[in-house]
Amino acid sequence: MNGAARDAGVVTALWRYPVKSLLGEPLDHASVGERGLAGDRAYALIDVATGKVVSAKNPGQGAQLFSCRASFLEPPDPGAAAPPPAQLTLPGGTTVRTDAADVDDRLSRVLGRAVRLSAQAPEKPVSDDEQIALLSPPGTFFDCAPVHVVTTASLAALAAAHPEGRFDPRRFRPNVLLDTAGTGFVENDWINTSLRVGADVALHLVMSVPRCVMTTLPQDDLPRDTTILQTVTRENRFDIPGLGPSSCVGVYGLVSAGGAIACGDAATVESR
Repeated sequence: MNGAARDAGVVTALWRYPVKSLLGEPLDHASVGERGLAGDRAYALIDVATGKVVSAKNPGQGAQLFSCRASFLEPPDPGAAAPPPAQLTLPGGTTVRTDAADVDDRLSRVLGRAVRLSAQAPEKPVSDDEQIALLSPPGTFFDCAPVHVVTTASLAALAAAHPEGRFDPRRFRPNVLLDTAGTGFVENDWINTSLRVGADVALHLVMSVPRCVMTTLPQDDLPRDTTILQTVTRENRFDIPGLGPSSCVGVYGLVSAGGAIACGDAATVESR
């Protein structure tokens, strides 16, 4: 790729996930700071017995976590010391606020194990997925980097390879979905480039996103489907330095410049 900026598409969807590994909320617009979209992965569940961050990457926990959804009760401020309360929707449609006195008990009953909700991430990542957690920014609940980008081109390539599968972007949990005119896994060529989105936001794209069992789990109207990950493995598997062979969709980005981001924003990619 030469130094000239190239069209990377248009933002067609945005998501944030107030609680790590729970379903999140779609957005029309968001504020982006050093820690990504304001409020993203602001909370996580901690296993009381082990002290580890609970993750849907663990097949024994994933289905229960994806039966819960989190949404903020007020817009989070990217500069605030603590996130605002969020509402959690539990199986059966019951709700509980993150600041409720019984929130830990109710979440523990859903998961069948003692957990506590925390907005304070450990300085040293402690996760059920130790390898990827080691790449997390200190003091956050992210995997590797704060912003996760997927393109419609990658989803279309997977759908063409396995038409029976539903390669819905929700399975891949991106923050930003770019509708791009490119074909194939275009993000593979974007590592170590700058992605500029709208008038303000710039991301340093640092690594392809390794995929796991989370892509196969049921959520909302999407059924459990093991062929989703099998197709990714068959179509886009390669070595990531430090991680080894990885089945990938999308890219992780560090925030070089923050600001406002919205659906409809144009994006360009250029060499750093």
